[in-house]
Amino acid sequence: MDRIKLLWDFFPFLSAEPSVVIFLSDVLKIVCRSYGRAPKMIHLESNFVQFKEELLPKEGNKALLTFPFLHIYWTECCDTEVYKATVKDDLTKWQNVLKAHSSVDWLIVVVENDAKKKNKTNILPRTSIVDKIRNDFCNKQSDRCVVLSDPLKDSSRTQESWNAFLTKLRTSLLMSFTKNLGKFEDDMRTLREKRTEPGWSFCDYFMVQEELAFVFEMLQQFEDALVQYDELDALFSQYVVNFGAGDGANWLTFFCQPVKSWNGLILRKPIDMEKRELIQRQEATLLDLRSYLFSRQCTLLLFLQRPWEVAQRALELLHSCVQELKLLEVSVPPGALDCWVFLSCLEVLQRIEGCCDRAQIDSNIAHTVGLWSYATEKLKSLGYLCGLVSEKGPNSEDLNRTVDLLAGLGAERPETANTAQSPYKKLKEALSSVEAFEKHYLDLSHAAIEMHTSIGRTRSARLVGKDLAEFYMRKKSPQKAEIYLQGALKSYLAEGWALPITHTRKQLAECQKHLGQTENYLQTSSLLASDHHLTEEERKRFCQEILSFASRQTDSPGHKIVLPLHCFAQLRDLHFTPSNAVVHVGGVLSVDITMCSQMPVPVRVEQIAINVHFSIEKNNYRKTAEWLTKHKTSNGIINFPVETSPFPTSQNNLPALELYEMFERSPSDNSLNTTGIICKNVHMLLRRQESSTSLETPSGVALEDGAHVLKCRDVTLEPGPNRITFRTQAKEPGTYTLRQLCASLGPVWFVLPHLYPPAQYDVYSQEPQLRVEPLADSLLAGIPQKVKFTVTTGHYTVKNGDSLQLSNAEAMLILCHAENRAVIYSNTREKASDVSLRVQSSDKVTSISLPAAPAYHMIEFELEVLSLPSAPVTGGESSMLGVTEPHRKHKDTQKAGHCMATTDHKVSIDCPWSIYSTVIALTFSVPFRTTHSLLSAGTRKYIQVCVQNLSELDFQLSDGNLADPGRGADLQLVPLNAKSPQHISSKQSVFFVWELKWTREPPPSLRCQFSVGFSPASEGQLSIPLKPYTYEFQVENFFTLYNVRAEILPPAGTEHCRTGSLCSLEVSITRLSDLLDVDKDEALTESDEYFSTKLMYEVVDNSSNWAVCGKSSGVISMPVAAQATHRVHMEVMPLFAGYLPLPDVRLFKYLPHHSAHSSQLDADSWIENDSLSVDQHVGDQLDSGSIRSRGSVHSASSSEHKGLPMPRLQALPPGQVFNSSTGMQVLVIPSRDDHVLEVSVT
Repeated sequence: MDRIKLLWDFFPFLSAEPSVVIFLSDVLKIVCRSYGRAPKMIHLESNFVQFKEELLPKEGNKALLTFPFLHIYWTECCDTEVYKATVKDDLTKWQNVLKAHSSVDWLIVVVENDAKKKNKTNILPRTSIVDKIRNDFCNKQSDRCVVLSDPLKDSSRTQESWNAFLTKLRTSLLMSFTKNLGKFEDDMRTLREKRTEPGWSFCDYFMVQEELAFVFEMLQQFEDALVQYDELDALFSQYVVNFGAGDGANWLTFFCQPVKSWNGLILRKPIDMEKRELIQRQEATLLDLRSYLFSRQCTLLLFLQRPWEVAQRALELLHSCVQELKLLEVSVPPGALDCWVFLSCLEVLQRIEGCCDRAQIDSNIAHTVGLWSYATEKLKSLGYLCGLVSEKGPNSEDLNRTVDLLAGLGAERPETANTAQSPYKKLKEALSSVEAFEKHYLDLSHAAIEMHTSIGRTRSARLVGKDLAEFYMRKKSPQKAEIYLQGALKSYLAEGWALPITHTRKQLAECQKHLGQTENYLQTSSLLASDHHLTEEERKRFCQEILSFASRQTDSPGHKIVLPLHCFAQLRDLHFTPSNAVVHVGGVLSVDITMCSQMPVPVRVEQIAINVHFSIEKNNYRKTAEWLTKHKTSNGIINFPVETSPFPTSQNNLPALELYEMFERSPSDNSLNTTGIICKNVHMLLRRQESSTSLETPSGVALEDGAHVLKCRDVTLEPGPNRITFRTQAKEPGTYTLRQLCASLGPVWFVLPHLYPPAQYDVYSQEPQLRVEPLADSLLAGIPQKVKFTVTTGHYTVKNGDSLQLSNAEAMLILCHAENRAVIYSNTREKASDVSLRVQSSDKVTSISLPAAPAYHMIEFELEVLSLPSAPVTGGESSMLGVTEPHRKHKDTQKAGHCMATTDHKVSIDCPWSIYSTVIALTFSVPFRTTHSLLSAGTRKYIQVCVQNLSELDFQLSDGNLADPGRGADLQLVPLNAKSPQHISSKQSVFFVWELKWTREPPPSLRCQFSVGFSPASEGQLSIPLKPYTYEFQVENFFTLYNVRAEILPPAGTEHCRTGSLCSLEVSITRLSDLLDVDKDEALTESDEYFSTKLMYEVVDNSSNWAVCGKSSGVISMPVAAQATHRVHMEVMPLFAGYLPLPDVRLFKYLPHHSAHSSQLDADSWIENDSLSVDQHVGDQLDSGSIRSRGSVHSASSSEHKGLPMPRLQALPPGQVFNSSTGMQVLVIPSRDDHVLEVSVT
């Protein structure tokens, strides 16, 4: 608000008013606290108005601009009598008037004048008058009475009184303005809340809220003023929407009166008082209200320097007004609304141009281009309505309509009368003639297209161009219309708009027909004939255009018009017969295709052809019939993708929608405010998808002209799917690829340039082949096995008398049966015949007579073969069970124990079609794995043979026998086995045991042969007897030379050993025989009376039950004599309680360092000697001094043989050492002071 009117009753010092105004202008700044808004600092200027009762607000007055905020009563009375006589009554009357008008904001100012006080000597002090006034009128609010001392003087007292007065005045104004403004807003909200009551008027409420907007505008709070108009706009729009839904208000009928004036928006006046008075009198139409409301919003937005928001709001307003007129069912003359929108668009644009420079306008085209497009659209509608676009020009009816429209514009407004290019003049000129309309419409259209293109809105530019193309078509200028129609169609195809595509193609077809573009017109007609968005009659009309041209005689007979096939028919699938698409030379191949005709009527096609490309690959030698069959599809059906849309580049290539739910909740109580759906990849869906070439131009497909073509003539394609069959006979081997599909209707050829997925068939010429393969996974030796023979004839014809000659292998027999059958198949695995097969066998050759068979057939038959069973010869003791072998860290060792041994048999076969022999190899697996072991019981010896079944079959074993072919009666093998047949299941083992007895010195080695009869347990009587399974092995050093015995004694005075207590271990080593041949080696030494050999013993406890205390190994000199004994004593400590097994005692031969047969002994393997005990007859002759300890031997060796090799150890064979303490256990009881008891259970 610029002015606050100050009413006063009495102010004699008129010369002081400018000083007061100046002072208030400098210091009067109040804080405006509007409802719901943040406090703001506002600069005010005061205005003093003389008090008049008629200026006081009446009851129900809603004016805020003329409202008196503060009343001031001025008096300079210093005499009590005068005060009582006149001033008091006058004050009382003044306050009564204020109370009658509910005015509570007042102030009394007492002016003190020193000159008057000097003239009157009997006056009371001035405080007496002030006190009386305060007591009479300001009893509870004494600060409402202010003293102003001698205001015309320039003194400190005067200045102080002025400051106090103006401070009070500022405070009072602040309180009054804030209170009255808040009260006005409360009254306004109360009035708005009554909008559902009968009799409520929007126009009355409009004037009240606009009063508040005027106040904010006067205070230069343009944002708050704009909020008031936006609230009015939203309230009115909501009522219109409710009216459209059936919930109408009575006051809306005032705005439903017919539209009689359509002069557009008025934006050049701050306030359109004419329309405001219409609103106040409730005589305004909908367009009047909207025009006035937007003009006020436009003024405030320009004050806020937001001109581009004006353009945005204007476009929304114009579109919403059109819809609101329809909702309210307002009667509008034809073309009136178009005039109003056109004038409004240009008015807004010129208003923005008036407050912005050219650089700003060019950089903000995106905000104004919508108005240019809308104005162009409305001018086009007016041109069509007034007959300015018709071929013959406007008629009398069009001229009358034009006159009526111009009459509704009224006279031009004074503010635009002097403007050369005002909206009024432009519209009047555009409707005046056909040439003027064309000029204005083309200018607007090209300007809109240029603006849309400059900001990257290609779709909108082409939409305007499409309207421009319609204009050119009406003007009979198809050459100008074509480029715009092609551009629009390009956008529609890229974005997948089906209906606009159809409509644009119809326009383009008409344009191409006028231009004489035959090929383009036929292509567009074929697309329209297959478009299901058209009616059946329209589709038939375009199809007839194609058929008529196809039946027409052309000037150039050889000329062909090539069109894409997809607009005529679609290829759905292709089926080969045979299904694997492989055929031999001379064979017949069928190709069945399914074509779905897009035409609405049956079409007779002269020829349908498939161009085939023939190729011979470099690796064609790989493409045998078998290879081709494995690498082809099994069903022979190839499905082609179906185009469900009439446009090639539609939204099929766009990514899928990424839709997510969106919820917005209140931060205070977490209640749901709004919900919706958000597309997170909208930037991918709405981006431009343009290409440099038009999608509707002919593709320029070239017809392939090759030697290989599949043809089918005189085919009638019915609407929908059609089955077409092509047949061809294979002539040359190679790969044939179907490249191009063509359908011809006279000079019109519909071509599918490439078939995808690729479709091809192979023609092969195969050499005869013979393949021999077992029927089972593996062939087992020893039992009859079936082998399948497959003869692939290829290009060779098998005649009567042709046979296969097989050379017999020594260890494999071919079994001949009385009745063998052979089956003949075609190359497609169809059974041709089943004939008998004659097999003749001699000592060296087996002859198989083949049945007669044509080329490219297969002959299959089965024969039985038998491989002799035998196990590989095992030497030495490496395969004995129980023999100590070095540990191998390989998985192959474990695998070998579970895999069957194999034997290969090669057979040479002579075939009638080749001069060369064919060599095949059959691999047989031995079903058994056999091992042997030597067992000892003192000097008695036993041989154990283990037979393990590694196959999946069960067998019956019988007649197990073990023999030594090279020995006589002095060596016997006594069997300890059951004589009845034994059943051996899969993955199971059977053991055989023989006791070895001899009558004289046994030999150093024994060669044995094990044989056992076997037969499958599941089969009955076999046709031929089976040979037994044999296994040969050799046993060496099986005679027992040494007996080792160990014994543990408890400590003296105790009955049992205790954990943690030392016990005595006594080891005795006894020689069981005199000198033998096996003892004659490098370790043997000869003295005067006997031979001796050096042995090393070692006590080891692998189970960690005992702790050996002291020396656990040593070297002894052992006499080579029967019953010679060595005893070794040492101490051991049991670590656990329970029955513990004894530690192991091992024996080794101790060889000199130059021995070539012993293993290397490192420094840690030097052993010290323990106390030695021998029998009496040899004990006295031993020199104890010759037996050195480990340390002495090491020191002597290191001093005398520095750098020489160490002595070596050689393990004694297990058959030469018998440990009689194996299996013995010692009872160990726990100690009494053990808190934790550990018991070993073995």
